[in-house]
Amino acid sequence: MSAKHSESERWVMGLAIAAGVALLVIGIRFLVVPEQAAHFFGLSRPPQAFDLHHVVALRDLWLALILMALAALREWRALAICLALGALVCFGDSAIVASSSGNPAAIGFHLASGLYCGALAVAAWRLGRPFGKPGEPGNPGKG
Repeated sequence: MSAKHSESERWVMGLAIAAGVALLVIGIRFLVVPEQAAHFFGLSRPPQAFDLHHVVALRDLWLALILMALAALREWRALAICLALGALVCFGDSAIVASSSGNPAAIGFHLASGLYCGALAVAAWRLGRPFGKPGEPGNPGKG
């Protein structure tokens, strides 16, 4: 981090990165040792019928609100990054569905969602124009 960041910015950046690392570890644990991760999360062993569905639903709602907020605030580069990473998740979901039920409609839905997110990510990134003059559309910096 350069000296141009204020102390508050450094704290928020550091704590946000720490939160991101924690979520990465949680996500990796759910992929590698799902039963242990679910128990550590606080779910009963074995989880009740719809416990994991509710967990996924809350995260989908959270991500939806993040995307809508970034779009409403015209935070194009942040929106582009979220959508690009979301595209990767959609492609991963399609692989999971393919190895689980093999349902062609569901696989197609996830693949199409990934393509949609990827295309929208490119469009949002182009709106961002990070090297424009401060105050120009896509660069809300102070002039």
